[in-house]
Amino acid sequence: MREAINNYGWIELVCGCMFSGKTEELIRRMKRAQIARQKIQVFKPILDNRYGIEFVASHNSVKIQSMPVHRARDIIVHLDDSTRVVGIDEAQFFDEEITEVVERLAKRGLRVVVAGLDMDYKAEPFGPMPHLMAIAESVTKLSAICVVCGGQASRTQRVSA
Repeated sequence: MREAINNYGWIELVCGCMFSGKTEELIRRMKRAQIARQKIQVFKPILDNRYGIEFVASHNSVKIQSMPVHRARDIIVHLDDSTRVVGIDEAQFFDEEITEVVERLAKRGLRVVVAGLDMDYKAEPFGPMPHLMAIAESVTKLSAICVVCGGQASRTQRVSA
């Protein structure tokens, strides 16, 4: 296992279904890093414009400044030298290169917190998420609440055609 002590970074993955609190957990971890006076940067795919272009926001309106990027490799291009913690939201929408980018960031000694859907509405692994889960030092899988029975929900339901 990689250890941050050896100047090697740390990869944390937050995953689960829709409405499970993935983005909220990403934001919580980023804000804690800010409290610790660590320089952070948050990135998201440019197609995620639900709550605005320059913010990552949870469904309950908690938000944090972010940079939208077209491709995973753009994260490296826009990374400041002083950044210590990198947040990446909606990772399932990035190309497969996101895995390599995340590993490169960790090899630079950075803490990388990645959030995304682990499965699609068909309950199949979503995009690069299985690879990210495999390389992460820490994986947090969250569940939602079923609005029908009130129990825990681990799947995303597609409500449109």
